[in-house]
Amino acid sequence: MQNINFLGFSFSSWLIVPLAYFAWVTVLLAIKRICFKAVKKAAGKTKTRLDDVFVQAADFPLTLLAFASGGFIVEWVLPSMRDAQLAKYFVIGFKAATIIAIIMFVDKFLNGTMKRYKEEVAILKTTGGVARGFVRVIVVGLGLLILLDTFGVSITPIIASLGIGSLAIALALQPTLENLFAGIQIIIDKPFQVGQFIQLESGEQGYVHKIGWRSTWLRMLPNNVVVMSNNALVNSRITNFYYPEKELAVLVQVGVHYDSDLEHVERVTKEVGKQALQDVTGAVAEFDPFIRYHTFDDFSINFSVILRAHEFVDNYLLKHEFIKRLHKRYAQEGIIIPYPIRAINNEQEKGEKVSSSIGISETP
Repeated sequence: MQNINFLGFSFSSWLIVPLAYFAWVTVLLAIKRICFKAVKKAAGKTKTRLDDVFVQAADFPLTLLAFASGGFIVEWVLPSMRDAQLAKYFVIGFKAATIIAIIMFVDKFLNGTMKRYKEEVAILKTTGGVARGFVRVIVVGLGLLILLDTFGVSITPIIASLGIGSLAIALALQPTLENLFAGIQIIIDKPFQVGQFIQLESGEQGYVHKIGWRSTWLRMLPNNVVVMSNNALVNSRITNFYYPEKELAVLVQVGVHYDSDLEHVERVTKEVGKQALQDVTGAVAEFDPFIRYHTFDDFSINFSVILRAHEFVDNYLLKHEFIKRLHKRYAQEGIIIPYPIRAINNEQEKGEKVSSSIGISETP
């Protein structure tokens, strides 16, 4: 190494270079410590958790960057070192350390974010380990390519090989990839979430048990599970009984005789409905039931009774109790629930038999 002149004095580079490097790193670490203390204090007061993840992810990479930046300071502050072979390798090494620090930060930040929000995102709750591993492979892979490019290694053949290989894999895994991207679409669009009660276009209904990368599991009321591919769910019509809220109207169809007093029928039906809402578990007690006449049918005047339940599965017990009580009350009030009647003409039936037997003759 060459000697360095400073304030009229000549100093050996072996002495100045380490002193300059460690002085620079010490100052940066002190600044980082002061700033991190203030940032952590501010992050603790916010409601979002992303700032906490950011601070934790940036801690060690910033320390590594502080050490790495010393290489650039040595190169630019000490001009006599620029042409030295040792300085060249010194700077290349610290450039590599900088890239590694960035890779570590991105990896820690993404993985920390997924860990923080795994309870809120259904697919991360069930397959969080797979997702974190997949993200880590992508981040580390891209980082290695950048690192190789920094050292002068041509990555064009590598990228071309990866492109051909990826195309072959994509063609082989086309159904799986379709379900994978459909699962991502379900997560982003959120037509349903774990724990909600839904009904599929094919008729199955139940609670969403699990949303995976390839399929969604639906636990039906008989306590069996239907597994549907995510691609099929995305392309079908789904009824979500928990959106926009869990409470829902319960409609019961009733018909009364044409001779009935409709005002009396309405009053009695509302009384029975109100009592059922007060007594049945799962019913909305404060709701006032009402009816709406809608059809002059062949045998009856039909109407809908509108009740209300806290969630979809509560409607079964509510309908059960309401129909029992309404039937008993109608019998007490003399309100007739008509049913189809079929008249049989016995004479006509006998005539057909006689006529059919006329054409039969016996040979003596």
